Amino acid sequence: MRNKNIIITVLITLIAGLILFLSNMTDRILAPANNKYQVYLHGEKIGVIDNEDDLYELIDKSQTSIKEKYDVSNVYPPTDLKIVAMNTYDTRADSINEVYNKIEEADDFAVKGYTMTIKKEDGEIKVHVLDKELLKEALVNFVNSFLDDGIYENYINDKQDEIIDTGSIIENMYFEEDITIKEAYISVNEKIYTDVNELSQYFLFGSDPDMEYYTVELGDTIESIAQEYELGTSDLLTINPELKSEDVILRVGSKLNVTYINPVLTFIYDLHRVSVQEIAYEIVEEKDSSEYTNYEEVKIPGQKGEELVTEKFTVTNGVQGQGSEIVSSETIKDPVNQVVVVGTKRPTGSNPNLRPPVSTGTWGWPTARPYVITSYFASRWGTHHDGIDISGTGHGSPIYSIGSGTVVYVYSSCPAKGYGLSDTCGGSLGNYIVIDHGNNMYGLYAHNASNSVSVGQSVSRGQVIGTMGSSGRATGTHLHFAISMGYPYKSGSYFTNPMGLY
Repeated sequence: MRNKNIIITVLITLIAGLILFLSNMTDRILAPANNKYQVYLHGEKIGVIDNEDDLYELIDKSQTSIKEKYDVSNVYPPTDLKIVAMNTYDTRADSINEVYNKIEEADDFAVKGYTMTIKKEDGEIKVHVLDKELLKEALVNFVNSFLDDGIYENYINDKQDEIIDTGSIIENMYFEEDITIKEAYISVNEKIYTDVNELSQYFLFGSDPDMEYYTVELGDTIESIAQEYELGTSDLLTINPELKSEDVILRVGSKLNVTYINPVLTFIYDLHRVSVQEIAYEIVEEKDSSEYTNYEEVKIPGQKGEELVTEKFTVTNGVQGQGSEIVSSETIKDPVNQVVVVGTKRPTGSNPNLRPPVSTGTWGWPTARPYVITSYFASRWGTHHDGIDISGTGHGSPIYSIGSGTVVYVYSSCPAKGYGLSDTCGGSLGNYIVIDHGNNMYGLYAHNASNSVSVGQSVSRGQVIGTMGSSGRATGTHLHFAISMGYPYKSGSYFTNPMGLY
């Protein structure tokens, strides 16, 4: 009897459950389905929402903000975003904000613009802009940083002056890097340049440069400022286009950009130049046994010759390459050798070989004998060599003051060779001395191993002022000796041939 009651109870429960199920099914069948929206990103379902308009509203708000920031009419949501309508009896739905956050986390909004890809040996650099013209203008500004006014425009427009007798033309301009520019959808999370000055600055100085400026003081020169901030003089001229040359006189109180340049691009041009260059004369010695070894007299003055030289050379980011290709040369005027009578009679006393070879004129010679002039006051490597190079007396041999005067500048900070010496030390001159020899004439003694005088010191003709070396940009032991008129060495000075003194 008990088992019978249990069976009856179970049957009643099952029947009640069935009735309830059928009742619910009837309600669902009779009731309409719910409209829902499935949201997909990159083919993956990220949520179900009740109203697609609410999601689009959030997207629109972000788009509006981006439009205002970049001043564009269109902003593109993440790619592969799909919203699919569906009918379902499931009433559950995800939060709109939750779904939107998933979209933001997974992908970026984008704007339509241009991407420049710069392929370098160590990788790629991408530069994004909205306006192609802005990119073009910034590149032109970068190129013009290394050219004189109007040269780029004349080259592009094929308006360069023809070489009639002498002159120069640019044969080719190009970037060393492989550069491509393509239209693209750019993520708003990328750096997008909208200001031409900012982009021009990036091309010249690299990413996020810490701009530094210097206020000109009395006595400053282009070279001294460049040296202080470890810049080449060409670099200082590049970032301060108002300075037309190394010889410009600086205005006290003016500000100069002294930021270290680190160009993103490598701009190269090939220059074809025809110029009249000097042919150095040789110095021929005639021995005179009746005169002492410190005797020297010019018997026949030397005369420089001239030649018409056609050459090609490459300039990279404003710096001329070390070598040039001589296409042709034609002698216009033959040089006349200088004949010098020198004494051979030995003087008495100690260390006769250390006595300066004094000329019989006003000025003495700056080195001991025997010497060789390895480079004259003439065009060299595409530029003008502003003095003479004297070698042959050996490292550490004495350097003599050519006349009386006052020391106005001494640079002695170059380390010895073999200790990481930069060839830009002393502005490429190495250790050097400048002496005021009177009448606005200044003597430059450069590439020294050591200096033995100080600023303000009075010196006499033939006095030892230092020793010969190879500091700075020098391929071997020699003295670079130059004469400037009007101002100590660089700024505002005019160089004259030192051989004109003898």
